[in-house]
Amino acid sequence: MVCKKNILLILSFLLLFSCKKENQSTHIIGAVSTTDSTLIWLKNGTDTTLPLKAREEFLQKAYSNATNELNDSLRLSYYSKLSLAYLHLKDSIRFRRVNKNALLLSEDIKNSVILAELHWDLGEFYDKNFIKDSAFYEYGQAEKIYTSLKNNNLRGRLLLSMSVIQKDIKDFTGAEINLINAIELFQTVENNEQLFLCYNLWGTLAKSLNEFELSRKYFSKAAEYLNKLPKESIDEKQNTLNNNIGNSYKEQGDYLKAILYFEKVVSTDSLLIKNPESYALALDNLAYSQFKTGKMKISEANLNQALEINTRENALDQIAMSRYHLAELYLAKSDTSLAITNAQEALELANQSNDNQLILQTLKLYPLLDPENAPSYLKEYLVLNDSLQEEDRKIRNKFARIRFETDEFIAENQLLERQRQLWIGIAIVLFLLAILVLIILSQRAKNRNLRFQQHQQEANQEIFNLMLAQKQKLEEGKQSEQKRISEELHDGILGQMNGIRMMLLGLNKKTDDTSISIRGEAIAKLQGVQEEIRTISHELNEASYQKFHNFIISIEDLLKSICETANLKYHFNFDEGLDWDSLSGDIKINLYRIIQESLQNCIKHAFATKVDLHMDSSDNVLIVTLKDNGRGFDQKKGKKGIGHKNITSRVNKLKGDWRLESKPGKGTLVTLELPYTLKESEYLRQINGKEKFEVVEKKSS
Repeated sequence: MVCKKNILLILSFLLLFSCKKENQSTHIIGAVSTTDSTLIWLKNGTDTTLPLKAREEFLQKAYSNATNELNDSLRLSYYSKLSLAYLHLKDSIRFRRVNKNALLLSEDIKNSVILAELHWDLGEFYDKNFIKDSAFYEYGQAEKIYTSLKNNNLRGRLLLSMSVIQKDIKDFTGAEINLINAIELFQTVENNEQLFLCYNLWGTLAKSLNEFELSRKYFSKAAEYLNKLPKESIDEKQNTLNNNIGNSYKEQGDYLKAILYFEKVVSTDSLLIKNPESYALALDNLAYSQFKTGKMKISEANLNQALEINTRENALDQIAMSRYHLAELYLAKSDTSLAITNAQEALELANQSNDNQLILQTLKLYPLLDPENAPSYLKEYLVLNDSLQEEDRKIRNKFARIRFETDEFIAENQLLERQRQLWIGIAIVLFLLAILVLIILSQRAKNRNLRFQQHQQEANQEIFNLMLAQKQKLEEGKQSEQKRISEELHDGILGQMNGIRMMLLGLNKKTDDTSISIRGEAIAKLQGVQEEIRTISHELNEASYQKFHNFIISIEDLLKSICETANLKYHFNFDEGLDWDSLSGDIKINLYRIIQESLQNCIKHAFATKVDLHMDSSDNVLIVTLKDNGRGFDQKKGKKGIGHKNITSRVNKLKGDWRLESKPGKGTLVTLELPYTLKESEYLRQINGKEKFEVVEKKSS
């Protein structure tokens, strides 16, 4: 019974657990569906609590997603995060691939911020792999970008990293210059943590130059900034500072004071658990100082403990140092066998970690361990020392070149910036001048157009006045003709009729032959008068009904005045069926001016000897052609002068069209096509009224 209850309880628990997992799974799926999966995979890939293999899988998924991302900016953001993630994961192959892709993309889309981050990642990668010159170069590239972005904080951090590299390759002058620049930048942003690191490094630089008092002065300054930091972040940095101060005393030979600082480090609560490498480093330094003060037993124990911790943590450089210190200790104890064993281990590990300083120290120890082979060890030591010095000199020269190129690059950028500002200023001035020139040209064009319109109005007024004068002359001619006819009728016909009337009155009552003969003569005279009246009537009727046009006369006068002056033959014909005087004033004035301009061109440019003017109409369109036998011209090469523009303006105003046809040696043909509508002229109204009057008179008779 109890077993059954237990089984039921277990089943219930499993059911509840499975439901809970299902709910959690549903929740996760929902989250993934509403969140950027790439960012989730990136977050999981950088979660240090997850197993290494799981983190690699998450980062691989994130990389696949990022590669397929179409948005360049978003893809670059993913690449940047992946670059840092693979750097921390120490996956060299994937880091270099992602970092290279990201560098190319960031340069392509001009993203300076991410470009600087990528150079920083690459510099850190080279730094961790002991490729110091490449690391220095990449840090320098990132620092240039942050200089242009005016980001003092990040620029200072890069200068600090560059200074550390310069210290490692013994370029102490260059390291100090970059360190001072970094301090100035951190002071502007009041970054106490970075200022602590700067002064701590400065103290280390001074110690490397055997300026021990100055180094401790800088360490003291570092302690001032350390005390301004939050308490939770002080312990680790305090241990680093105490270890460095202890080393300053140790290298100066004051081992008792050095022991005090090393003991402070190793006595830090839980340091062995939290940071075993830091604990082993301090313990090794403490043991060596104890050895130098004659505490052989405790020194041996501490050195072996430090060696054990370093071996467990796989810290090759520290293992080598512990082995070297043990070799010295066993040599002092006259245990040559153990001393040689530890010296050999130290030399091998120093070669693996490229610790040239430790290699020299170990070779320097070998003659004491094996006096018989001392000359060979000494020779090896000297050869290596010379080669290392040569290598250090080459590296320092290389860094000097990089530094020089950086300074040259900065100077070049400053020059380019000044040139850019100058060109911008010149461009602005040129732009303003261009605007000013356009305004002036536009105003001149407007003024020219206004003057042209004024001249055109004056010309139109002149033509109008000319036509009024022509009409006045016509009226004067009519009046003169009427007066002549009146005089002819009054003085001639009326006088004859009065004479005949008086003669007939005198002969009215006479019946003799003489009277009859005289009456016959009078009747014959009346017939003559009748014929004369009929003749005058026919002449007047013919003159009244012939098509007499003022506009055509104006055109003929124009042709006559221009052509005779220029000794130019002309031929003129026109459509006699069209009432030209019934055209609108605009058409007559503008057509007159176009013909005038064309005739002037025949004389000035064509050097013609003959012109033909033809004026016709078809479907309410006037078709005017003016052809000359001049020298002609090539229309492709010919320039359009003011006359050409005037004709175009007039034709456009009349909503018509025109074309110019010419070839060298073939003369020129101007063709106008102008739409028109007729208005009933006063002349036609008079004619129509007279015809109606005659019809009524005939009917009444």
